[in-house]
Amino acid sequence: MYVGIVENNAFAVLATHTLIIKCCVIDQPGAIVAGLCLIVCNALQDQCFPNQLSVSLVGDQNKTGVKSLLDNVQIPSDGTDVWEIDTSQLKVENKVASGSYGDLYRGTYCSQEVAIKVLKPERVSAEMLREFSQEVYIMRKVRHKNVVQLIGACTQSPNLCIVTEFMAKGSLYNFLHKQKGVFKLPSLIKVAIDVSKGMNYLHQNNIIHRDLKTANLLMDENEVVKVADFGVARVQTQSGVMTAETGTYRWMAPEGMEWFLLSYRNGAAPFTFTYVVFNYMKVIEHKPYDYKADVFSFGIVMWELLTGELPYSYLTPLQAAVGVVQKGLRPTIPKHTYPKLAELLERCWQRDPTQRPNFSQIIDILQQIATE
Repeated sequence: MYVGIVENNAFAVLATHTLIIKCCVIDQPGAIVAGLCLIVCNALQDQCFPNQLSVSLVGDQNKTGVKSLLDNVQIPSDGTDVWEIDTSQLKVENKVASGSYGDLYRGTYCSQEVAIKVLKPERVSAEMLREFSQEVYIMRKVRHKNVVQLIGACTQSPNLCIVTEFMAKGSLYNFLHKQKGVFKLPSLIKVAIDVSKGMNYLHQNNIIHRDLKTANLLMDENEVVKVADFGVARVQTQSGVMTAETGTYRWMAPEGMEWFLLSYRNGAAPFTFTYVVFNYMKVIEHKPYDYKADVFSFGIVMWELLTGELPYSYLTPLQAAVGVVQKGLRPTIPKHTYPKLAELLERCWQRDPTQRPNFSQIIDILQQIATE
């Protein structure tokens, strides 16, 4: 989702797992914004689902506006899925993570151990609500042993929260970089297979993750690794924010970064009108190789598992993006890496997305390595 602000007028471009783009014009739109939204809606009218998630957007983020936002979280239903939880059955226990936009708690729901992601009402914006809605919208139908399971959500003001299964051993990012954990080759291959199976399932169901990284890969008490965070409305960082520790651009495929750099070179700060137009054009293009962007990110994740290091740790996220796009920069594969694993890494981060394997092929390769 890209949100553009021109004076006091806002519009949003939303791309879900299929080519769905929805524009919303707020208040008294200027001619450019109104015209752009009209063109997009008309051009894509036949491609839009009748029921798609929507969040009411307001131009002025004052207290009244926030209340209006909180009262208008809408998530489509086909009549067969129910995700609204009974808050009387939800017991919140200790806080396990905290951020500017929300907190993550451990708790129980109907006696089941769960993780509870709670958005802070005072920090809620239209974009955060859109991401919240998207996460529930996508997760509600996902059923796979290598994808974090949604238990339910509270979409009623003021207690917006998402409840998922509790992953006792936390993220692979924390294991590698905070606990200084190490994966020996058999364990590394097992983790990589878990991730590949989860991603293969998502791709088979037309879901592109777009933010695959170790911070979004969680491990349960049995050391099964699962893919998480579909809404990009995560606790620690807001969508698109490049931080030194968890900057998304360290894991992103070059075709995803080049539009960011193009808009940046043209003087567009993230989420301004110019930035939105550049990225909007990328969404419209929506080539089939978009799925392969996740494969590139997976290659970076595997390198991280192999080395225990942060990708491009000697560079800022922006410098890493420039290096990957303009100079073909890739992490250095250790000399003594198992040859077939090194070959797989290089295939995953090919510049040409069509030259990257899909996750079904990756699973076959990893399973073959595991038996050797």
